[in-house]
Amino acid sequence: MTKRTVLITGGAGFVGANLADSLAGDGHTVIVYDALVRPGVARNLAWLQARHPDRIRSIVADIRDAGPLGEAVAEAGAVFHFAAQVAVTTSLTDPRGDAEVNLIGTLNLLEAMRARARPIPLLFASTNKVYGDLPDIALAREGDAHLPVDPTLRARGIGEDRPLDFHTPYGCSKGAADQYVLDYSRSFGLPTAVFRMSCIYGPRQMGTEDQGWVAHFLIRALEGKAITLYGDGAQVRDILHVRDAVAAYRAALTRIDAIAGRAFNLGGGPRNAVSLLQILDHIAALTGRPVERTLQDWRPGDQRYYVSDTRAVTEALSLGSATEWREGVADLAAWLATERGFRSGHAPLAGAAE
Repeated sequence: MTKRTVLITGGAGFVGANLADSLAGDGHTVIVYDALVRPGVARNLAWLQARHPDRIRSIVADIRDAGPLGEAVAEAGAVFHFAAQVAVTTSLTDPRGDAEVNLIGTLNLLEAMRARARPIPLLFASTNKVYGDLPDIALAREGDAHLPVDPTLRARGIGEDRPLDFHTPYGCSKGAADQYVLDYSRSFGLPTAVFRMSCIYGPRQMGTEDQGWVAHFLIRALEGKAITLYGDGAQVRDILHVRDAVAAYRAALTRIDAIAGRAFNLGGGPRNAVSLLQILDHIAALTGRPVERTLQDWRPGDQRYYVSDTRAVTEALSLGSATEWREGVADLAAWLATERGFRSGHAPLAGAAE
C-alpha cells in the first residue's frame, strides 16, 4: 500500500488504536482524532505514541467540532471513522446526545470530505443493530444457545439482504449514519464503504456492561466479581478478534475502488458463534474457578440471535479464516491479566505463564 496520512476518528478507542498501531507499524502517518472521554483511551493513545513517536499525531477534539475535524480531513489521504456514542443504554437516557455524536458527527465528517477537491476513501464502522431485534426469526433453544430453526440460516448467518429495522435511539443514529455514508458514495461520488460489525474483542479493550461485553466478562471474572446477564444468557453472537477486524479494514482500503458504495456484515461468522453462557464456561476454564452470574430482564432491542453471514466480505476482500473464538478469548484474558496486574490472590489463567 502506498504510504499516506491516515485519519482515524475515535483512534484512541479499542478498534481504532489497534488499527492505528498496524498502520503506523507499516510506515503510515496516523492522525488520531479522539475526544479522550472514555476510560482507557488516553492510555491507548500514550501506548501508540510510545510505540510510534514519529508516526502518531494526536488531535484531541470532538467529532461534533466541525472546525478541527475539517482541518484533520484536509491533511488526510484516507479516513477510518470509529468515533461514536457506543452504548444502547446511554442512547435511551440521552437520545439527543446520541444523535449529535453518531449522526451529526458523521455528517460533519462527510461534509468535510465533500469539500475536498479530490475525493478520499472513507471506511465507516456501523453495527449489526441496524437489523433490529430480528423477531421474525424462529429460534429453538439447544443446550445453552438459541439457534435458528432454519438450517440454511443456522449455517450461514444474517446476510446483507436482511431488511434494515432500526430499534432504540442508538440503532437509529448508527443506522442513519450508515445510510448517509452509503448515499454520499451514490450522490457525491465519495469512495465509501460500511462495515456492520458484530462483537469485536481483543487486546486494548476495556469493556463495560454496556459495550465490549467479552472483555467485561473477563475483567469481572479476573476480579472475582459476579456478572449480570440480561435475558437468559443463551443469546448467541458471532465474535471477531480485533486482529481480524483490522485485517478487514486494511484490505477494504486497498480495494476501495472495487467495493465503494457497499455495506458488509463483519463478524466471526457461524464458526465463531457462541452464547453468553458458553463464553462464561470457557472463562471459568481459563481462570480455574466458576464465574458467578445473576439474571436480569431483557434489555430493549437485544437480539436473541445474531450471527453475521461473512461470505460477501470474505470474497470481496479475500480474507483468511478468522481467529477461533476459544483461542481469541484466551489471548484477551492473558492480555488483561498482564495489563491489570492480576497475580497473587487471583486464580492463574490456564496455560498462561506466571
